[in-house]
Amino acid sequence: MAAPLSGSSALVTGATSGIGYEIALELAARGAEVVVHGRSAERGAKTVREIENAGGKARFVAADLNDADDVRRLAAAAGEVDILINNAGIYKFGTTAETDDSTFDEHVNVNLRAPYILVQKLVPGMVERGGGSVVNVSTIVASVAGAGTGIYGASKAGLEQLTRVWADEFGGSGVRVNALAVGPTETPGTTAVPGMLAAVAATTTFGRVAEPSEIARAAVFLASPDASYVNGAVLHATGGQRAIAA
Repeated sequence: MAAPLSGSSALVTGATSGIGYEIALELAARGAEVVVHGRSAERGAKTVREIENAGGKARFVAADLNDADDVRRLAAAAGEVDILINNAGIYKFGTTAETDDSTFDEHVNVNLRAPYILVQKLVPGMVERGGGSVVNVSTIVASVAGAGTGIYGASKAGLEQLTRVWADEFGGSGVRVNALAVGPTETPGTTAVPGMLAAVAATTTFGRVAEPSEIARAAVFLASPDASYVNGAVLHATGGQRAIAA
Protein backbone atom coordinates (compact mmCIF):
# COMPACT_ATOMS: atom_id res chain seq x y z
CA MET A 1 0.00 0.00 0.00
CA ALA A 2 1.21 3.51 -0.78
CA ALA A 3 2.11 5.57 2.28
CA PRO A 4 0.88 9.12 1.50
CA LEU A 5 1.12 10.05 5.19
CA SER A 6 4.68 8.82 5.67
CA GLY A 7 6.65 11.16 7.92
CA SER A 8 3.54 12.62 9.54
CA SER A 9 2.25 12.16 13.06
CA ALA A 10 -1.35 11.94 14.25
CA LEU A 11 -3.24 12.07 17.53
CA VAL A 12 -6.49 10.09 17.59
CA THR A 13 -8.67 10.48 20.66
CA GLY A 14 -10.78 7.51 21.69
CA ALA A 15 -8.58 5.24 19.60
CA THR A 16 -8.80 2.01 21.58
CA SER A 17 -12.17 0.84 20.24
CA GLY A 18 -14.82 1.43 17.61
CA ILE A 19 -14.38 4.14 15.02
CA GLY A 20 -11.29 5.65 16.65
CA TYR A 21 -9.54 2.30 16.66
CA GLU A 22 -10.18 1.84 12.95
CA ILE A 23 -9.03 5.41 12.22
CA ALA A 24 -5.77 4.76 14.08
CA LEU A 25 -5.14 1.56 12.11
CA GLU A 26 -5.95 3.26 8.80
CA LEU A 27 -3.67 6.23 9.51
CA ALA A 28 -0.84 3.91 10.50
CA ALA A 29 -1.34 1.80 7.37
CA ARG A 30 -0.88 4.96 5.32
CA GLY A 31 2.40 5.77 7.03
CA ALA A 32 1.50 8.09 9.91
CA GLU A 33 2.99 7.60 13.36
CA VAL A 34 -0.05 7.47 15.63
CA VAL A 35 -0.52 8.69 19.18
CA VAL A 36 -3.27 6.41 20.47
CA HIS A 37 -5.42 8.01 23.16
CA GLY A 38 -7.79 6.22 25.49
CA ARG A 39 -8.47 5.55 29.14
CA SER A 40 -7.51 1.88 29.37
CA ALA A 41 -3.78 1.11 29.33
CA GLU A 42 -4.58 -2.51 28.48
CA ARG A 43 -6.66 -1.62 25.43
CA GLY A 44 -4.14 1.06 24.47
CA ALA A 45 -1.29 -1.43 24.53
CA LYS A 46 -3.35 -3.83 22.41
CA THR A 47 -4.02 -1.14 19.81
CA VAL A 48 -0.36 -0.13 19.67
CA ARG A 49 0.69 -3.77 19.37
CA GLU A 50 -1.68 -4.38 16.46
CA ILE A 51 -0.38 -1.31 14.64
CA GLU A 52 3.23 -2.37 15.20
CA ASN A 53 2.52 -5.96 14.13
CA ALA A 54 1.25 -4.54 10.83
CA GLY A 55 4.48 -2.59 10.38
CA GLY A 56 3.28 0.78 11.68
CA LYS A 57 4.40 3.06 14.49
CA ALA A 58 2.30 4.04 17.49
CA ARG A 59 2.39 4.91 21.18
CA PHE A 60 -0.30 5.19 23.82
CA VAL A 61 -1.20 8.14 26.04
CA ALA A 62 -3.97 7.84 28.62
CA ALA A 63 -6.09 10.86 29.55
CA ASP A 64 -9.48 11.72 31.01
CA LEU A 65 -11.12 14.13 28.55
CA ASN A 66 -13.62 15.19 31.20
CA ASP A 67 -10.71 16.88 33.02
CA ALA A 68 -9.40 20.05 31.33
CA ASP A 69 -5.94 19.77 32.89
CA ASP A 70 -5.65 16.16 31.75
CA VAL A 71 -6.54 17.23 28.20
CA ARG A 72 -3.70 19.76 28.34
CA ARG A 73 -1.39 17.02 29.57
CA LEU A 74 -2.45 14.86 26.63
CA ALA A 75 -1.62 17.68 24.22
CA ALA A 76 1.81 18.12 25.79
CA ALA A 77 2.49 14.37 25.69
CA ALA A 78 1.40 14.12 22.06
CA GLY A 79 3.90 16.80 21.07
CA GLU A 80 4.07 18.01 17.48
CA VAL A 81 1.34 16.39 15.43
CA ASP A 82 0.35 17.00 11.83
CA ILE A 83 -3.10 15.41 12.13
CA LEU A 84 -5.57 15.73 14.98
CA ILE A 85 -8.62 13.46 14.99
CA ASN A 86 -11.11 14.55 17.67
CA ASN A 87 -12.97 11.26 17.73
CA ALA A 88 -13.68 10.56 21.40
CA GLY A 89 -17.17 11.36 22.51
CA ILE A 90 -19.77 10.56 25.10
CA TYR A 91 -23.43 9.88 24.45
CA LYS A 92 -25.90 9.19 27.24
CA PHE A 93 -29.43 9.35 25.95
CA GLY A 94 -32.35 10.76 27.88
CA THR A 95 -35.03 13.41 27.82
CA THR A 96 -34.35 16.96 28.95
CA ALA A 97 -36.15 16.29 32.26
CA GLU A 98 -33.98 13.22 32.86
CA THR A 99 -30.64 14.95 32.16
CA ASP A 100 -28.89 15.97 35.36
CA ASP A 101 -26.08 18.51 35.74
CA SER A 102 -23.36 15.86 35.77
CA THR A 103 -24.53 14.34 32.49
CA PHE A 104 -24.88 17.78 30.90
CA ASP A 105 -21.39 18.83 32.00
CA GLU A 106 -19.78 15.58 30.89
CA HIS A 107 -21.15 15.94 27.35
CA VAL A 108 -19.95 19.52 27.07
CA ASN A 109 -16.56 18.72 28.61
CA VAL A 110 -15.77 15.66 26.48
CA ASN A 111 -17.54 16.47 23.21
CA LEU A 112 -16.84 20.20 23.02
CA ARG A 113 -14.26 21.46 25.52
CA ALA A 114 -11.70 18.69 25.00
CA PRO A 115 -11.50 19.23 21.20
CA TYR A 116 -11.34 22.98 21.85
CA ILE A 117 -8.34 22.60 24.16
CA LEU A 118 -6.55 20.18 21.82
CA VAL A 119 -6.99 22.58 18.90
CA GLN A 120 -5.90 25.47 21.11
CA LYS A 121 -2.72 23.64 22.13
CA LEU A 122 -1.77 21.69 19.00
CA VAL A 123 -2.89 23.72 15.97
CA PRO A 124 -0.57 26.72 16.61
CA GLY A 125 2.31 24.29 16.08
CA MET A 126 0.78 23.19 12.78
CA VAL A 127 0.52 26.86 11.79
CA GLU A 128 4.20 27.41 12.57
CA ARG A 129 5.15 24.38 10.48
CA GLY A 130 2.98 25.55 7.58
CA GLY A 131 0.23 22.95 7.52
CA GLY A 132 -1.84 20.29 9.18
CA SER A 133 -5.29 18.80 9.37
CA VAL A 134 -8.01 18.49 12.02
CA VAL A 135 -11.00 16.17 11.72
CA ASN A 136 -13.81 16.48 14.26
CA VAL A 137 -16.04 13.43 14.47
CA SER A 138 -19.67 14.48 14.80
CA THR A 139 -23.04 12.78 14.37
CA ILE A 140 -26.19 12.89 12.29
CA VAL A 141 -28.12 14.03 15.38
CA ALA A 142 -26.15 17.28 15.35
CA SER A 143 -28.42 18.34 12.49
CA VAL A 144 -31.44 16.02 12.75
CA ALA A 145 -33.54 15.81 15.90
CA GLY A 146 -33.32 12.46 17.64
CA ALA A 147 -35.38 11.33 20.61
CA GLY A 148 -33.33 11.52 23.79
CA THR A 149 -30.26 12.98 22.07
CA GLY A 150 -30.65 16.61 23.15
CA ILE A 151 -27.41 17.41 24.93
CA TYR A 152 -25.43 14.91 22.86
CA GLY A 153 -26.63 16.41 19.59
CA ALA A 154 -26.24 19.96 20.88
CA SER A 155 -22.64 19.39 21.96
CA LYS A 156 -21.79 17.93 18.56
CA ALA A 157 -23.62 20.75 16.76
CA GLY A 158 -21.37 23.12 18.70
CA LEU A 159 -18.35 21.14 17.48
CA GLU A 160 -19.54 21.49 13.89
CA GLN A 161 -19.81 25.26 14.32
CA LEU A 162 -16.30 25.36 15.79
CA THR A 163 -15.17 23.41 12.73
CA ARG A 164 -16.35 26.25 10.48
CA VAL A 165 -14.81 28.91 12.73
CA TRP A 166 -11.48 27.09 12.93
CA ALA A 167 -11.41 26.54 9.16
CA ASP A 168 -11.55 30.32 8.75
CA GLU A 169 -9.15 31.00 11.60
CA PHE A 170 -6.41 28.59 10.48
CA GLY A 171 -7.06 27.97 6.78
CA GLY A 172 -4.91 30.87 5.65
CA SER A 173 -1.97 29.26 7.42
CA GLY A 174 -2.38 25.93 5.65
CA VAL A 175 -4.29 24.07 8.36
CA ARG A 176 -7.52 22.44 7.23
CA VAL A 177 -10.36 21.75 9.70
CA ASN A 178 -13.30 19.54 8.75
CA ALA A 179 -15.95 17.45 10.46
CA LEU A 180 -17.38 14.02 9.80
CA ALA A 181 -21.03 13.48 10.74
CA VAL A 182 -21.52 9.80 11.44
CA GLY A 183 -24.69 7.79 11.01
CA PRO A 184 -25.64 4.47 12.65
CA THR A 185 -22.41 2.54 13.17
CA GLU A 186 -21.80 -0.75 14.93
CA THR A 187 -19.51 -0.02 17.89
CA PRO A 188 -19.38 -1.33 21.48
CA GLY A 189 -21.21 1.77 22.67
CA THR A 190 -24.04 1.78 20.14
CA THR A 191 -24.78 -1.93 20.40
CA ALA A 192 -25.32 -1.51 24.14
CA VAL A 193 -28.73 0.07 23.45
CA PRO A 194 -31.04 -2.73 22.19
CA GLY A 195 -32.86 -1.92 18.96
CA MET A 196 -31.39 1.56 18.54
CA LEU A 197 -29.09 0.80 15.61
CA ALA A 198 -31.74 -1.09 13.67
CA ALA A 199 -34.23 1.74 14.12
CA VAL A 200 -31.81 4.40 12.91
CA ALA A 201 -30.53 2.21 10.06
CA ALA A 202 -34.11 1.89 8.81
CA THR A 203 -34.15 5.64 8.16
CA THR A 204 -31.16 5.45 5.79
CA THR A 205 -31.25 4.79 2.06
CA PHE A 206 -28.99 1.76 2.54
CA GLY A 207 -31.15 0.32 5.30
CA ARG A 208 -28.13 -0.95 7.22
CA VAL A 209 -25.61 0.13 9.82
CA ALA A 210 -22.06 1.14 8.92
CA GLU A 211 -18.94 -0.77 9.81
CA PRO A 212 -16.41 1.32 11.79
CA SER A 213 -13.87 0.79 9.00
CA GLU A 214 -16.19 2.53 6.52
CA ILE A 215 -16.34 5.60 8.74
CA ALA A 216 -12.59 5.46 9.35
CA ARG A 217 -11.82 5.65 5.65
CA ALA A 218 -13.95 8.79 5.33
CA ALA A 219 -12.15 10.39 8.29
CA VAL A 220 -8.73 9.55 6.89
CA PHE A 221 -9.74 10.97 3.51
CA LEU A 222 -10.51 14.31 5.17
CA ALA A 223 -7.19 14.20 7.03
CA SER A 224 -5.15 13.28 3.96
CA PRO A 225 -3.73 15.28 1.04
CA ASP A 226 -6.54 13.78 -1.08
CA ALA A 227 -8.80 16.40 0.54
CA SER A 228 -6.34 19.25 0.04
CA TYR A 229 -9.02 21.74 -1.07
CA VAL A 230 -11.63 20.70 1.49
CA ASN A 231 -11.89 23.06 4.46
CA GLY A 232 -14.73 23.90 6.82
CA ALA A 233 -16.87 21.05 5.49
CA VAL A 234 -19.13 18.66 7.36
CA LEU A 235 -19.04 15.38 5.44
CA HIS A 236 -22.08 13.21 6.13
CA ALA A 237 -21.20 9.52 6.33
CA THR A 238 -24.76 8.68 7.27
CA GLY A 239 -25.96 6.20 4.67
CA GLY A 240 -28.22 8.83 3.05
CA GLN A 241 -31.59 9.96 4.39
CA ARG A 242 -34.78 8.52 2.99
CA ALA A 243 -37.24 10.87 1.35
CA ILE A 244 -40.35 11.98 3.19
CA ALA A 245 -43.36 10.16 1.74
CA ALA A 246 -45.74 12.34 -0.26
